[in-house]
This record gives sequence, structure tokens and C-alpha cells, in this order.
Amino acid sequence: MKKISTVLIGCMMAIFPVHSSAAELSLKDLCSGAYAAKRINGVNPLNDGETYSRLSDDRKQIITYSFKDGKQQGILFDVATARNVKLDRIDGYIMSPDEKKMLIQTATKPIYRHSFTAVYYLYDIGNNTLEPLSDNGPQQAPKFSPDGNMVAFVRDNNLFLVKLLFDNSESQVTKDGKFNEVINGIPDWVNEEEFSNNRSFEFNADNTMLAWIRYDESKVRTFSFPWYKGSHPAKEEYAEYPGQYEYKYPMAGTTNSTVSVQTFDIKARVIRTMNLPLEPDGYIPRIRFTNDPSKLAIFTLNRHQDCLEVYMANPRSTECKKILRDEVDKYINENIFRNLAFYPNRFVLTSERDGYNHIYLYDLNGSLVKKVTDDKLIVKNFYGYDTNDGNFYFSANHADDPMRTYIYRSDGKGKTVKLSSQEGEHSAIFSKNLKYYMDVYSNIRTPYVTSLCNRSGKTLKVLEDNQELNAKLAGQSLGSREFFKFTTGEGVSLNGYMVKPADFDPSKKYPVVMFQYSGPGSQQVLDSWGTGSMGGTLYEQYLTQQGFICVCVDGRGTGGRGAEFEKCTYLNLGLLEAKDQVETALYLGQLPYVDSQRIGIWGWSYGGFNTLMSMSEGRPVFAAGVAVAPPTCWRYYDTVYTERFMRTPKENAEGYGRGPIGQAGKLHGKLLICHGTADDNVHFRNSMEYAEALVQAGKPFMMLPYNNRNHNITGGNTRNHLYTSITNFFIENMK
Repeated sequence: MKKISTVLIGCMMAIFPVHSSAAELSLKDLCSGAYAAKRINGVNPLNDGETYSRLSDDRKQIITYSFKDGKQQGILFDVATARNVKLDRIDGYIMSPDEKKMLIQTATKPIYRHSFTAVYYLYDIGNNTLEPLSDNGPQQAPKFSPDGNMVAFVRDNNLFLVKLLFDNSESQVTKDGKFNEVINGIPDWVNEEEFSNNRSFEFNADNTMLAWIRYDESKVRTFSFPWYKGSHPAKEEYAEYPGQYEYKYPMAGTTNSTVSVQTFDIKARVIRTMNLPLEPDGYIPRIRFTNDPSKLAIFTLNRHQDCLEVYMANPRSTECKKILRDEVDKYINENIFRNLAFYPNRFVLTSERDGYNHIYLYDLNGSLVKKVTDDKLIVKNFYGYDTNDGNFYFSANHADDPMRTYIYRSDGKGKTVKLSSQEGEHSAIFSKNLKYYMDVYSNIRTPYVTSLCNRSGKTLKVLEDNQELNAKLAGQSLGSREFFKFTTGEGVSLNGYMVKPADFDPSKKYPVVMFQYSGPGSQQVLDSWGTGSMGGTLYEQYLTQQGFICVCVDGRGTGGRGAEFEKCTYLNLGLLEAKDQVETALYLGQLPYVDSQRIGIWGWSYGGFNTLMSMSEGRPVFAAGVAVAPPTCWRYYDTVYTERFMRTPKENAEGYGRGPIGQAGKLHGKLLICHGTADDNVHFRNSMEYAEALVQAGKPFMMLPYNNRNHNITGGNTRNHLYTSITNFFIENMK
């Protein structure tokens, strides 16, 4: 092994003064959100470019504010004064394009991560009246037409159209939708989860056509999990006998939904299917109408997800013309669809084709107009393109500084300027005319500060600085947070952070709890208040009050350093990630204040997977570990995510055979597994099959199932019980 070297970047950063009378954090308070930083949510920039609207904290009003000074401008909606329908509070709202009407969202019921049903009301801002969008049941994913005179929505897997100028007459567009068979206009489970989308229909620019993606999931195999009565909430229908939930879930290597694009001529009431040359097992992550009503952009991916093709379809003739092909090494990141934006005769797309995620501007024929960003900038979020002056606005980190994200402007001549001045993490919401933006800034020692800025980055008004939280935390016994780098035995430089107890004594030997996620493109080591398993590294601070040092290291495969570093785990998920966590433990064990025999590791989801992989890597460095909702065999996970990084089990049998189940006999250290029995994402099956492998290998372990809980494991006292159990497990096995 090569000699391990270390470079501390920045000295210890004590955030709050330590007082002898300081209090200790309460885990129950942490889990209940008592230390959550305040954010300004639900911001919706308005057409005038000078104002924005947002839902009030009590969810009773929709208020407008000035982008220039943050002052209240007016009230668009108030439950106390709205006429015709009495509401106590609302869940959300959607503005019409002309901002004369709104859809008011109530009675929201979540389905999966992004999807939900709700009861919507049409609200006329001018006359202050409410009326139901539909009397025939809850709706999904409603959308106004560009002229604001129609609303389309999905109910029971079919598309419906409401014409507001014809007394809100409702008509059914599709008739073939059926649960677990055909879906029109909203994605199936795997497309929703892995392409981060909950609506897949669009109006064209002149309000004459509706286009949507049709998902035929009839040949996708069904997965089911049990429902029990439970509590918080209780399912009374299962009080006597348990029930079950069945849905279509394509596992790696199996059959996906067959997708196609259809259009509806609103006047002629004719449905057509686009003549799209898509491979039978290909994907359609997005469709978008352009400013030309006869041009529908269709974005497709092959099953390996290394080739993106863009087609321009004529919604009436059904002809599809390929205008762009972007083929990259290994796989295309899903975030390109989040950053997709259309402008008159132009569109913006990001790509990693040169090794870093850069912005590219195209015309509607697919010809490259310009490459907007360069160097080692890695674009995180694209905010807008000013067609008047040619400026582009976006957030990015530099590959040489993956822990920090800033807001940038790139002008028409290619000059890029950093608008953010404070060091840390920045995100933005821009006004419609890109004249102002709301900046949300934080770092590892500063809770979120929300400010209004002009387009040059000058702060105009601080809206929220979380001083109340700062004062609350100042009375706590909090330790230091410090960033560090070290070089592994394989010569790889890795970034990490460390949280030490407030009364840290360098002459003592401390046990260490390592937290990580480690999934492809993820980042945990960030100069951000969001850092840590609960944010603010506050759970880590709680553990330091129990006598631990807490550490997190981003290993190979994580983001912010370019495609080569991120994609080096391709076809071998868990191999290099586990090596790097073991190397971290070996490095920590050499520090004079660390007890090398008392190092633990834990993580959630992919972090749970890599906890198991690291404890089974072959070098017995971990005394204990906790895996929460872990994938234990990639054959059990979905097609889109798994095959993006592993291809299919048939193509990559060796890679799929290397998971925790296959390595159960090599497990070293005390182990606790926690999993929700109703996890629709990482099925409880993963933990059950892994438990069986451990039993047959003669490996002791503990397991906590959480009744009726999904991947988030929340409800009532559940989250507090989970974190208390994790904490007690480390105390019992490492103190």
C-alpha cells in the first residue's frame, strides 16, 4: 500500500461558542423538526418580472411580493374572502399563463415520490369566486392551456379536458386507461421515480392540440407488499385481515412499459400516434411543444441510456424527424431533463460529452448555436436565457472545488462571471425577466440565508437569516466541524468532513461513526447547511454529545468532480465505493485521537447498500454498522436506475453477483438492518433476502421492520424511534 497522506483544508471551524452550562440536543426535538432552518417555500415568479407570489405559512393566503425589496404587494387569494366554496386551508396553487385564474389544490393524497391526487378548484382572481374543476372525482397533474381557457388533467389513467369558455364542460380524451395496464399522460412508477416527472402531457402553442406519452405496462410484472392496520395513519379496512398493494415494478433486466406519443386534435377530436422510430425497449423521458404549434420535441433514450435522441414531430401528420443525437460515454445523467428549457426558436440542453456538465444552445433544427459554459464548471441548475441580451444564468461548482456551488452568468461573448460572493452553497429562483433572483445561501456553519439580488449579484434585501435558529443553537453544546482531504492507498484523493465533541481532548481515544450515501453522482461532503443525515450536521452533533467523533467521506463515484471520477464505478456498483470507505476507516485509525477498534458506519438507501458492502469488503475495519432501507441485490431494483449504471443482469452477471447477498459470508462487525415494510422503492424483500443469506452464513444481526412505512420511514413517533435505535446500537456496540 502507498503511504497515506493528509491535507487539512481549513482549520477547525467552531461554529458556536461552548459554554460550561450549555444544553445538549434532544433527539426527539431533532426528529420533530424543532431545529429545522426556515426556508421561503412555494415561490412563483410572476409575468411582470417585478413580483412573485407564494403561499402563506398558514396556507390560507396567496400573497404577492416585490423582487426588488421584498415588500408585500397584494393578496391574490384568501380562504376567508373567497366566494362560493368554503376552505379552511389549501395545499398549493397553479397560476394560469395570463395570471387571471388559478387552480387551488386541496385534499392532496400522495401516491409515490412525485405523484399525488388532489381536488382542484378554479379561482377567478378578478371576481374572487371558486368553483370545482370537476365534480367527478380527484384529479392528477392539471395544466392550463397557453391561452388559459382550458385545463387538462388525468383521472384513473385517462386524460380529460375542461373548456372554461363553455361553462367548464368536461370531456374525456382517452378511454383505454386502466390501473396496472395503460396510463395516459402521467408516468408509470419507474419513469416517475427515475426521470423525476409526474406529468407527461402538453398543449401546443396555439391551443389546438394536446400531446401525451402513453405507457402500456400490461406486460410489466406485478410486485405486491402487505398492508396491516398499523397507526399514524391507521388503515381501519385491514383491522381484521391484512391487505396488499399491487403495482407494476420492472426489475433489472425485465420488461418495461411500451411507450408511445399520441396527440389529440381538440376541435376535430382525433387521436393520432406519432410515427416515432423508437427501439421497442427505449424510453421517452420528456416531450415538449415548441413555440411553433406544429413542432413537438420528443426526447428519447436507448435502454442503455448512453444515447439521447431528439425528434421534432408534427402532431397532425405524425411525421418525426431526428434533429439531434447526443451520445456520451457510459450513461447520460438524468439531470439533463431537469435543466431542459425552450425559447422562441431555441432550446437549451446540458451534456457531459466533454467530461463536465455544460450548457449547449440549439435551434429548433438541432443545429448547435453555441456552447455556453466551458472549463471544469459542472452545471447543477440552469435558471434562464435572456433572449434580449444573450445572458445565461445557472448554478455550478468547479471540479477542483466540488463542495461549493455558486450562481453564475455567462454573456453572449462567452465570458462567465460568478455572481455569488459568500463561500458555500447557493441556489436561486429568478424573476421572469431575469432582472432579479432570490438567492438561498448557506454553508456548514451558517443556516440558510434567503436574499433578493439583482442580476449582477448585489444583495437588495435579506428576507430570512435564521437568527432565531442561530440563537437557539448558541445555547447548545456543539462541537467543531472541519473539512479534510486524504489520499487512499490506491492514490485517490478524497474529501471529507469531521465533527468533534465540544469538549474534544486530543489525548483521548474516541470511537468514530461514519455516515455516507456514496451513490452515483451524489454528494454528502458539502459546504452547506444541508450537510449531515439531518441537515446542519445536527444528528452528528448529537452523536458527539454521546462521545463519538462523526465523519463523512465522498468516495469514488460521487459527483462534483467530473464524469471520469463519477462514472468509474460503472458496471461495478459497490466495489470502489466500499474500498474507499474502508480506506477512510484505515486513515482515521492512524489518527492519534481515534480508537481504530471502535469505528462504525451507517447509511440509508444506497448508503445502506454501501454500508453492507463496506462491512463485507474483506478488511475487518468496522466494529458495527447500520443499514437503513438497503438494496441488497441489484436484480431486485428497477430497470431505469440499475441498468443506467450496471446494464442488465444478462450483460453483467459478475457485477450483479457482487452485492451484499453474494458477500454475506464476509460480513464483519455488529449489524442492524432497518426497513419499512411498505417501501415501494427499495422493497422490504431486499432486507428479508439478505437476512436469510446472513442466517445461512451463520452471521448474527439485528433487524427492525417498520410497519406500513415507505422509503422515508416516517409517521407518528417512527422517525424518533428509528434514530434512537441507531444511536443506541452504536452506543451499545462501540462505547
